Amino acid sequence: MTDKKRIVGEALSEIIEAALSGGPVIKVGLMASGSELGKDELAKGAELAQQTYPGIKVVMIGPRTEGYEDLDWIETDDCDADVAAAMEKALKDGSISGAVALHYPFPMGVTTIGKVVTPGRGKEMIIASSTGTSAVLRTEAMVKNAIYGIAVARSIGWKNPSVGILNVEGAHPVFRALSQLKENGYDITFGQSVRKDGGAVLRGNDILAGSVDVCVNDTLTGNVLMKMFSSFTTGGSYESQGWGYGPSAGEGWPHVISIISRASGAPVIANALVYNAMAVKGKLPEVLAEEVKKAKAAGLDEVIQSLQPKQTSSHEEEVKVPPQEPTDEELHGVDVLDVEDAVRELWKAGIYAESAMGCTGPVVKIPSRVTEEAKKILKESNYI
Repeated sequence: MTDKKRIVGEALSEIIEAALSGGPVIKVGLMASGSELGKDELAKGAELAQQTYPGIKVVMIGPRTEGYEDLDWIETDDCDADVAAAMEKALKDGSISGAVALHYPFPMGVTTIGKVVTPGRGKEMIIASSTGTSAVLRTEAMVKNAIYGIAVARSIGWKNPSVGILNVEGAHPVFRALSQLKENGYDITFGQSVRKDGGAVLRGNDILAGSVDVCVNDTLTGNVLMKMFSSFTTGGSYESQGWGYGPSAGEGWPHVISIISRASGAPVIANALVYNAMAVKGKLPEVLAEEVKKAKAAGLDEVIQSLQPKQTSSHEEEVKVPPQEPTDEELHGVDVLDVEDAVRELWKAGIYAESAMGCTGPVVKIPSRVTEEAKKILKESNYI
């Protein structure tokens, strides 16, 4: 009888909480130990999240911290393995719907999608991605990061997020791949650089201004960006701004597990909990599955296959360099790893060309009289 009364009491409590918050309460777990700033910082973040977003109930997982009896607890020993095991169990049995962790061994194919506030205009921007690995090959990973970033954005209510690709190695092939998906019917909206020449390939100016909603990059670069954006006002020892490294995303991945840093302060911890709850409420795994389905219908598998490294012969074809002449035109959009091959492709056609590095990245310099012919050759060879 006592158990029945307890169950009824808990159910009534949840109904009352839901009514007061204007909707169902979302329970999000938070690892209660492991922070470089101490256990109190984690508990403060949990309290701040509940004050900020009445629809969230934070469940602390780990050794209890004195003075925070108002928080719900799943108590464990002060051991990373025990805390992680308790979090896994709570996710599986439904005690929590999402979780925020200081570390998590995501399987290959799963990454996290961070969110920052950009200093130039105070605008929110998603960083896709920030931890984990969506694919081993950088360009393949960045294409998937774009799709996962769009899915996360839509799960938190951004219906038509604009997308840009940070100008890192592989940016131009990724843009071509995403453009191909768009041509085949995939719903993607490209943003524009704030710089005069525009385009969806972003420079540093753009990420400071937040010129797009979703900034696509490789994970290592994204991780650096997250740390820079979150702690640039504090000297690096305390992450004070942003929403953390974001919820997990991957094809077939069923959980919403967010990552924060051991240097994340209470404001970031609170935001990370709210960000996680929003993704849970927005049914992120379902939204992502639908997004991947649409991308595959637009040829995602074929696009990814086209990005795989080309097989090269052990005896490279001998190419004669055409007679040198002035190069007064530049062709942009060739990736840094392909620029020399692109030059050789033009040489094969009898067009003199040179490689160079412009302010937006690598360029192929050619005589202006052959601009259209050179563009056609490089497009047919998939260099631009």
